[in-house]
Amino acid sequence: MSTSPDAVTSSRSPAASSKGRWQPVGLGQARITGGFWAPRQDRNGESAIPSGLDQLESAGNLQNLRLAAGIGEGEAIGPVFADSDVYKWLEAAAWEYGRNPNEDLLKRQRELTAVVAAAQREDGYLDSVVQLRYGDEGRYQQLVWSHEHYCAGHLIQAAVAQVRCTGDRELLDVATKLADHLVATFGDGEGQTVDVDGHPVIEMALVELYRETGTPAYLDLAKWFVEARGHGIIKEHGHEPTYFSDRLPVREATTVEGHSVRAVYLAAGATDVALETGDTELLDALKVQFEHMWSTKTYITGGLGARWEGEAFGDEYELPPDRAYAETCAAIGGIQWAWRMLLATGEASYADAIERMLYNGFLAGVSLKGTEYFYVNPLQLRGGAHPDNGRSPAHGRRGWFDCACCPPNIMRTLASLDGYLASSGDGAIQLHQYAAGVVQAGDVELRVETNYPWDEAVRITAGGPATVELRIPAWAEGATVNGKPVEAGTYARVEAAEIDLQLPMATRVIAADPRVDAVRGCVALERGPLVYAVEQADQQVEVDDLHVLPSASVATSHDDGLLDGVTVLRTRGRAGTGHRGGWPFTAEAADAVGDEVDVVAVPYYAWANREIGAMRVWLPRA
Repeated sequence: MSTSPDAVTSSRSPAASSKGRWQPVGLGQARITGGFWAPRQDRNGESAIPSGLDQLESAGNLQNLRLAAGIGEGEAIGPVFADSDVYKWLEAAAWEYGRNPNEDLLKRQRELTAVVAAAQREDGYLDSVVQLRYGDEGRYQQLVWSHEHYCAGHLIQAAVAQVRCTGDRELLDVATKLADHLVATFGDGEGQTVDVDGHPVIEMALVELYRETGTPAYLDLAKWFVEARGHGIIKEHGHEPTYFSDRLPVREATTVEGHSVRAVYLAAGATDVALETGDTELLDALKVQFEHMWSTKTYITGGLGARWEGEAFGDEYELPPDRAYAETCAAIGGIQWAWRMLLATGEASYADAIERMLYNGFLAGVSLKGTEYFYVNPLQLRGGAHPDNGRSPAHGRRGWFDCACCPPNIMRTLASLDGYLASSGDGAIQLHQYAAGVVQAGDVELRVETNYPWDEAVRITAGGPATVELRIPAWAEGATVNGKPVEAGTYARVEAAEIDLQLPMATRVIAADPRVDAVRGCVALERGPLVYAVEQADQQVEVDDLHVLPSASVATSHDDGLLDGVTVLRTRGRAGTGHRGGWPFTAEAADAVGDEVDVVAVPYYAWANREIGAMRVWLPRA
């Protein structure tokens, strides 16, 4: 490999070492300062996180913890996993404080942390709803559904974030006391309980607590929880195991199945275990599972989960656009899993997956204002759709939900987004996601200037020659670095003080895989990392009747006044006759289309910010 200035090569990274191919950059060493993501982070910090605490107060989550702490009188309110949303909020607040220190936010964190600490039992147990409803004798009696480990996992994640971002150790003390209790209680040793929680997340959390404290018992327990899956524990409790990702041992599974959030959280935790233990067999199994999920069970938006029933993955190519569940939390879990696989392997495909999920499947879950949310993210909404369920997108985005897992999950993801930009290793800084900001590793500081994803130019400057690996997205055919062509779908390694990366933003017309029956014969529009949708607000005819012309060109224009500023796509189509008769629907009726019309498409993430009306990503061809 040449080491001369401005040398550019394509890099396909080797297998992961026991600690991973790459390492995250340190806290605060990657900072978004402008461009596309900065205003979204600002709204998250200024509006969403403060209002989120008010919502948790109104919903009763905070009162549950106060009651468990002996403050006041009353009964537990809400679902059994109510504590978890408080902990996700605490994690979001910690990352936000690390990103943008705010004394009022720190004060709120400390006050809430004190309540959590007071609610903890002397032996380390903590779950306010179980404590209030069932007492000590009710602990772990219904672990399949009680989410006790799930709540513990989110508490641990919040505690690690808090100590890293604020230096406060009170919540970490609660977390280690709770983790010690779990270590003493669960496992296959004498006097221990052989059981697993119905909702994974504790696995990720214990590994992160191990990384923070160096306590081997936490990693050992995380490994035990991963390995205990698929050996009949949940089935012995009388439950069908598929929903809980418990039908097969993790290292024997070849795909993801069941409840989508549970599945990807478990896979992310298993990847953490594989990284820390050097278990290449487990990591190889996870590679197979991710690839199968991505190629057969993932929507074009990066959305995960095809079925409303069980919030679950379906079978291969079972991806109906109008009935898509694609829970926002599943996209977040998918990002977390892909990030770990990226660090383990250095393979650009995982960074590509993160980008697709971030800009589409995840970002669609929050309004442009930052304070209204989608729980479910379909790829089609019919005109006049009736919102027959509280989570139905036909309501539009909502300020909160009875099951409020998604809003605080969005908050913590946006607050910690800087950490997904870069990593270091192999003598280089790797840039995975492109955002205006600063990235530092060791003595090297990179300044990134870009209007990505609207413009193709990414300008990177360093104080002197730096070795940088730049992700070249798989969609960026014709990309160049300092004027030299580079291969899409790889990392380009360059040594220079100034780097000019050009990622061509050609519009792409994507044909649906014919194995996805619901959209066979349809096309979708993409530009750069963005998937596009047509909304009723922009069309001359009913979206439900719209067809696009296969031969029509696609024009682009940027509109700073629309939807916070978006690049709009325009093509030509025809409207169907609007046939509303009964069967048979004849071929003649299908062919009877109207005059040509303009078809206007906006980024999928921005839909439902003006009105609630028909929308679709996949468009039939006329």
